[in-house]
Amino acid sequence: MPGRPALLRRSTPVAGPGSLALLLPLVLAAALATAVPAVSTARPAAAATTATGAVTGAKVIAETDVAPRTIDLTVQSPAMGAQEKVRLLLPPGWSRTADRRWPTLWLLHGGVDDYTAWTRDTDVAELTAHSPVIVVMPEGGRCGNYSDWWNYGNGGSPEWETFHMKELRTILENGYRANGHRVVAGNSMGGLGAMLYAARFPGMFAAAAAFSGYVDTLYGYKPGDDSIGWGPSFSCPGTDWRRVWGEPDAQAAIWHAHNPTDLAGRLAGVRLYVASGDGKAGSLGGLPFTDPVEAAANDVSHAFADRLDALGIPVATRFFDGQHSWPYWQRDLHDAYPMLMRALGVS
Repeated sequence: MPGRPALLRRSTPVAGPGSLALLLPLVLAAALATAVPAVSTARPAAAATTATGAVTGAKVIAETDVAPRTIDLTVQSPAMGAQEKVRLLLPPGWSRTADRRWPTLWLLHGGVDDYTAWTRDTDVAELTAHSPVIVVMPEGGRCGNYSDWWNYGNGGSPEWETFHMKELRTILENGYRANGHRVVAGNSMGGLGAMLYAARFPGMFAAAAAFSGYVDTLYGYKPGDDSIGWGPSFSCPGTDWRRVWGEPDAQAAIWHAHNPTDLAGRLAGVRLYVASGDGKAGSLGGLPFTDPVEAAANDVSHAFADRLDALGIPVATRFFDGQHSWPYWQRDLHDAYPMLMRALGVS
């Protein structure tokens, strides 16, 4: 097919992919690690303003140095009605008073995880050590789905999309020397977020990469099948999954507006990368049986890539023997990284 390498043959699904697709946030390869405490230094921060000058009200209320080049921001977010965390990896030579600005690589985490995931479980700090980019790793919630929640038609918090695409983006550009050049990547739920943000905000990101992402949220869906949506209830016990996008029949427009496969036509001109495993243990190890979550990710990733092909939109793909775990996502990031940097004009 034009625009992407030949695909490996897809595996036979081990379970209904419609329901498994939204269970991707449930699986993590490693338990969450406790961050090393660091001294927090609160610094005055002006309220963020959008490109039009409207005040968002979001502001940084504290910064914490956690490792070389690494700072955590605590953001008071009106969109979230709470304080949220963001981790930054700063490039060589960065300073708040520098006479230049830097492009950004947004790395989005998966479900049942947090903003520390990429530095905790991969070598992203080493990988980016000599790259002139700011790496942005925002909190996305255990089951946030990188969306402003419907909340039974009432809207309101959590508004993850608004927090990231308006409040945080503006904070970075106003206070942390970020420029307007961006790329985005993510694993599992973060893969959904990467493609959603690239499609829902045309021109915002020059490239997007999804690693084991559930990038076709309506894959295998049949009217009346509520099982496709209940992943968030497992990721966030006690949460009604209908709060996120509503019911797939009654709120069909919202579901389609948050399905990367339905939005694929809006990705024309964005450099794209999609990777997933077939669920079987590969060269980087894994469970001695087929991982049903990764097998489902594989199915939806193929469906998404097929849709892009049908639209004539180029996409680089990597389909392999592998499972839903960090060794494979680290390899995916390394594989996609040159493309992401080229999209930013960085060598």
